[in-house]
Amino acid sequence: MLRVVQKPQRLCQLGRLVRMPALQTAVLGNAKAVPAGSQRPAIPLQARAAIVRAFGTSAHLEAPQRHSAVVSSDTKSQVTVAYPDGKSTSFHGIWLRDHCRCPQCFHPITKQRLSDTGEFPLDIKPQSIEIVGDKDLRIVWPSTQHESVFSLEWLRQHSYWPNIGTARPAIREKILWNAETANTFPRVSYESIMAGDQGLAEWLRNIDVYGIGFVEGVPPNAEDTETLAKRIGIIRETHYGGFWDFTSDLSHGDTAYTTIGLPAHTDTTYFTDPIGLQTFHLLAHEGTGGESIYVDSFYAAKLLKEQHPEHYETLSTVPVRTHCAGDEDELHFSTPSHRPIFGLDPITDELIQVRFNEPDRSILNHIPGDKVYKFYEALAVWRSILTHPESEFKIALRPGTVVAVDNWRVLHGRTAFTGYRRLVGCYHGWDELQSRIRVVLDKSQLKETV
Repeated sequence: MLRVVQKPQRLCQLGRLVRMPALQTAVLGNAKAVPAGSQRPAIPLQARAAIVRAFGTSAHLEAPQRHSAVVSSDTKSQVTVAYPDGKSTSFHGIWLRDHCRCPQCFHPITKQRLSDTGEFPLDIKPQSIEIVGDKDLRIVWPSTQHESVFSLEWLRQHSYWPNIGTARPAIREKILWNAETANTFPRVSYESIMAGDQGLAEWLRNIDVYGIGFVEGVPPNAEDTETLAKRIGIIRETHYGGFWDFTSDLSHGDTAYTTIGLPAHTDTTYFTDPIGLQTFHLLAHEGTGGESIYVDSFYAAKLLKEQHPEHYETLSTVPVRTHCAGDEDELHFSTPSHRPIFGLDPITDELIQVRFNEPDRSILNHIPGDKVYKFYEALAVWRSILTHPESEFKIALRPGTVVAVDNWRVLHGRTAFTGYRRLVGCYHGWDELQSRIRVVLDKSQLKETV
C-alpha cells in the first residue's frame, strides 16, 4: 500500500546548499494523495518494506527517511533503496532500464536479453516509482510507458553501489592441501557415478573443492573409462585427439610420450583457453617408477604470497610465453601470446588460474632488463615451493582408479619409469566443467544470477 506526499528536499550540490522543487515521495500506508505543504503522516513502526529514493547523480541527498520513496526531476537519475536493517544502495536509471526482466525485455526461457540498450537514453529516469506489496519496486518509464518490476530482494542481491547483497554464484570454499593432507581425499565409486546424479555430484564436488577427484572400481578398459568421463560432459578435442590412449612411443612430439620424468605442470598453457579438466586412468605398467605427482598450486601460491609477496606480485604481472612445437604440423601460442603464471580475477584480485609448464616456456626476450633478476628470483622460489616434499603428493596409480584433475589449479607430473606403461584419458573444457558443476550441484538457483 502506498501513500503519496509532496515534500521539499534540500540537497548539497557542488559544495552549496540548494532547495529543490517538491519531489514525489512514496511511503507505506493507505494509497492517498496529500497536498504539498501538508503535515507528513507518521510512518507505522511495523512497516517492513524497503526505503526507495531516486535522485540526480549531480546532487547528494540528506539522510533518507525510513520507508520513503523519492523521485527527483534532475536530468540524470539514481534510485536508492534503503532496507529495514539500515543498509542502502543506489542504482542508475540506465542500469535499471537495461535490467528489466519483463518478457518483452528478457526471454523467460532462454535467459537472453531482448531489448536494445542503445535505444535507452543515457540519462533515463523513472516517470513514476512505487513499492508494491512491501516486496516489489515498480517503475514506469517515460515516453514508452514501459513498466519494470523488480523484487526488492533481487535488487539487494544484485546491488553494486555499494554491494550489500549476499547472492553470488554458489561457489564452494576451496580446501587447500599438501602432501600430508592429500591422503585424506574422499573417493567416489564408479557404480555410484554411473547410477545417477548423486554419485556424479560427489565426484564434481571433490573436483571443485580439492581440484582433484578420485574414482574407484572403474573397469580397467578404455571404453568404460570414456563412458565415465562423458558423465561430466563433452570431451574436448585437441591436436592430441579426443579420448586418448598412449604409451611412451613419441607418437606426439611431447615429453609425455617418453619415459623421462615430468615436473609438476599444467597442460595446454599455450592455448588461449587452457583445458579445464584432465582425466587419467592407468591401465597397465610393467616396469618400475612412474609415480604420479600432484601439487595444489593454490596452496603453493598462498605460501608464496605470505612469505614472499614481492615474488607473488612478479608472477602475477610479468607475462610469459609458452608454446607447443613438437609436432611437424602444429605450432601453438596463446592469444595474447604472453600470460602471467598467476591469473587473477580482474574484479577481486583472487587467484583463479595457474599456467605453469617449464618445459613449454618460450624465449624470454620481452622482460625489461630491470625485471629480469626479479623474475628469475621469483621463479626459483616458486619452483622450490612446488618441488618441496611437503607440496608433492606422490601416488602409484593402479588399474581401476581414475583421477580427474582441475588443470587451472592442480599441477600434475610423474617420476621417470621403465617398461611398458599405458595410460588413457581425455580433456574437458573449463567452461563445460564449470557449467556441469553448476547444474548438478547448484541446480537452478544460479539462473537468477545471469
